[in-house]
Amino acid sequence: MNAGKTIDLIKTAFNFESEKIHVVIFTSYMDTRSGDNKIRSRMGMEKEAISIKQEDDLFKKIESLKITPGCVLIDEVQFFTVEQIWQLFHVTHKLHIPVVCYGLRGDFMGKPFPASAQLMAIANKVEEIRTICWCGRKAIMNARIIDEKMVREGEQFMVGGNESYKVLCGIHWLSGQYKKK
Repeated sequence: MNAGKTIDLIKTAFNFESEKIHVVIFTSYMDTRSGDNKIRSRMGMEKEAISIKQEDDLFKKIESLKITPGCVLIDEVQFFTVEQIWQLFHVTHKLHIPVVCYGLRGDFMGKPFPASAQLMAIANKVEEIRTICWCGRKAIMNARIIDEKMVREGEQFMVGGNESYKVLCGIHWLSGQYKKK
């Protein structure tokens, strides 16, 4: 949250496309904040994407494209399934197409997202995009805010932005203080 993942994805797409290399961008159908088949950063930059449902087979979808992409970019990977992470692994190692995924490791309860955990286990490379807590320390946790209170229970998947989530350092996540007093 608030680390610039989507803006980094858009920048990566731009770099490939400026070299005339075809890129395919996938996002989860669950994230409807930008509308269907679109991603948008908090800074306002947006790009067309293909909204993926949990039953979609990404390997088959990519293999059947009319133009073979030079790169596949994934936004909000935490909303994908473990099976889809394995499909992306096959895309990389059988079709020899690089796949770059952007998303969250863990949820507001401090639990790993299943797709993210699987991705971390089999990824060729993992890079962290850092962000900061309101106090200036490195943020490592996501806090869900409902009615101006930090909650620690609920459904794992709930789409929201700055109105629903805050990034916190471990100290402030444990204390429940999600903003400066």
